[in-house]
Amino acid sequence: MKFNGVGMSVNVIVGSQWGDEGKGKVVDLLSKDADIVARFQGGANAGHSIVLSGEKYILHLIPSGILHPQTICVIGNGVVIDPVVLLDEIRFLESKGIKVSDRLLISHRAHLIMPYHKLLDQAQEDFFTADKIGTTGRGIGPAYVDKFNRTGIRIVDLLDKETLTQKIQLNINQKNQILEKIYKREQLDAKAIIQEYLSFDKKMNEYIADISIYMNQAIEDKKRILIEGAQGTLLDIDFGTYPFVTSSNPISGGACTGLGIGPTCIHRVIGIIKAYTTRVGHGPFPTEFFGDMSDQMRELGDEYGATTGRPRRCGWFDAVIANYAVRINGLNCFALTKLDVLDTLAEIKICIAYRLKQKQITNFPADLTTLKQCQPEYITVPGWEKSTKEITSYNNLPANAKKYIETIENQVQIPISIISVGPDRDQTIFRAPFRLQN
Repeated sequence: MKFNGVGMSVNVIVGSQWGDEGKGKVVDLLSKDADIVARFQGGANAGHSIVLSGEKYILHLIPSGILHPQTICVIGNGVVIDPVVLLDEIRFLESKGIKVSDRLLISHRAHLIMPYHKLLDQAQEDFFTADKIGTTGRGIGPAYVDKFNRTGIRIVDLLDKETLTQKIQLNINQKNQILEKIYKREQLDAKAIIQEYLSFDKKMNEYIADISIYMNQAIEDKKRILIEGAQGTLLDIDFGTYPFVTSSNPISGGACTGLGIGPTCIHRVIGIIKAYTTRVGHGPFPTEFFGDMSDQMRELGDEYGATTGRPRRCGWFDAVIANYAVRINGLNCFALTKLDVLDTLAEIKICIAYRLKQKQITNFPADLTTLKQCQPEYITVPGWEKSTKEITSYNNLPANAKKYIETIENQVQIPISIISVGPDRDQTIFRAPFRLQN
């Protein structure tokens, strides 16, 4: 299989499973050649982890490209922004000697997460005790609800004191009724929240811009652009395992609406996929491990949420999901992460289809009742039982590791162009020239 994406300047990176695939590391790696790294959806519920010189950086809102001094980072209108988290993240980066001023731009159309969004998020999760969604409680869902209910507060509202005050007051009056009468929670102090958010104008003003204009001009100027999403394909509000999903569109199509660019601007879409499968929270998971194997894989892969610390559920690689991600996102290639986590296993399974009663299914079901009844059909390949952590060339990988990778490629019919064998930048194998070029 020949990689056909070299020379393109606008690249989108998306998660191809249930999130936590290692997008942060891949974005960081490719950012060294990027002029701009832009985030198009989600909020502070996602954590991208990057290990640099042995130090771990966890970023929730600012794109991973901020760790490269030449890169401009953009937060698009599709992102919901918690100003407290954002300002804390800026202070953290600057305390590490990483310059943020003049390198971060935020869309004036992006919506703000308010204190009542977090309270509602937590109250709703507590209220639905029988079938929890597994939200992080950071107010993401309620912020998107207000956005589509046309009552949201945007970054641009910070620039007008009178408008901001009026909008916050109206929203709090309504939310206090819900918090008190439905969820039996204390009412919020509108005056204190108004004062807090009025102060964010001065602190954030230098970063605010019309991102659609900026991005389209950058594309016209042939800048090297990397666009990243949070979460993963199976958490997409439309195409994920609904209702156990996020509140936005982390698939590649969300890049256009989340940044104000046209679909014809995108030249290459890269899917990040783990060498096995994980998910956090509730919902069906056909290839999930149970018992000792689950605990073993979780410890081998350090499978705990970067944002919440919650343990992730683990399972075998699922080619049904991978093929679904290829189709939904229009993927050109995969970056395969955490291959090294499988180093000690004697045998490794790959799910190639599902079995529903007597019928084989190769397309990912939309109905969760159907998905819950699906049993995975596996092929088994031998493990390599050798460390891959120090390997930097594909040719030097153990023969069985290469066989595993090539078996996955045969199932998904697109190339695996990047292979990660550890958390550090240097623990990466590029199978073909992979640079962001003008």
